Amino acid sequence: MKTFAAAFLSLALLSSGVAEAAAASKSKTKATPTQTRKAKSVVVRKAAPVVAAVPTFGQVAGLHDVDDPLSLKSSVAYVLDQDTNEVLFSKNPQAVLPIASITKLMTALVVVEAGLSLDEKITVTTEDIDTEKNTRSRLAVGTTLTRGDMLHLALMASENRAAHALGRNYPGGLQAFVAAMNAKAQSLGMADTHYVEPTGLSSRNQSSAADLAKLVNTTSQVPLLRDLSTSREARVALGKRLVQFRSTNGLLSNPLWDIGLQKTGFINEAGKCLVMQASMAGRKLIMVFLDSSGKASRIADAERMRKWLASQGDGATVSTKL
Repeated sequence: MKTFAAAFLSLALLSSGVAEAAAASKSKTKATPTQTRKAKSVVVRKAAPVVAAVPTFGQVAGLHDVDDPLSLKSSVAYVLDQDTNEVLFSKNPQAVLPIASITKLMTALVVVEAGLSLDEKITVTTEDIDTEKNTRSRLAVGTTLTRGDMLHLALMASENRAAHALGRNYPGGLQAFVAAMNAKAQSLGMADTHYVEPTGLSSRNQSSAADLAKLVNTTSQVPLLRDLSTSREARVALGKRLVQFRSTNGLLSNPLWDIGLQKTGFINEAGKCLVMQASMAGRKLIMVFLDSSGKASRIADAERMRKWLASQGDGATVSTKL
């Protein structure tokens, strides 16, 4: 209402100004030089066009209308005790949504399980340029890094060209890699999951919170993936320059968190996403937050969950769903 009122007021003022100008032009009274200078100094600027935000799949499905006791900004949330499989918190766990760069966890798992040399050199080509969302990358075409470095940047800094190059350099090429991603999802019992590419830029890469918990459970047991995903920063030689890359998850620098594995994600269709394996109060927990609205909302949701879990101890669980 405030926006509409402000727009209406601006329109009224502009109309008033036009009317006054019209009246002045009809008047035979000659303007003084001072009045002329003042008139020339008035500039009417057009208001910037208002661009409507693209709704997420979760917003379209009405998932944000589901209330939860923590008032989370994420429309989907899921917390699982990794050792006992007890679900401690559940909000729309079966909703199937785009998962953005959470995809890269499966990308990394397929690469590692294929036993490919981490020392082999891989070169970024024009095929790795994002034509889906036209995102930018610090890895210019022609950049050559080891497969291990590409894996590191894909998990830590969510580098899309690195993830795509990993898939493209899989035996059999990109098509075989995506097939391997979907085969691995099936073997893990991820029935609601489907991949079409290795970066997460496509909204057709979709999964549910319950499925992603299975993926986090598996990847968190791979020491290399734990180390690379929780790395806070790294300097990588790009040609003659040493370039600093940093993690996309600020919680890694928070002493209140003991994170064993993590991955963030974002595209417009998916909203802000976050998955983690973390130790808390003597428990190993898996956390999934999908379709979070707001710049720092997924981090804030994780903090709300941490505080709630600390206050519960061995208390009750929560389940909310459509």
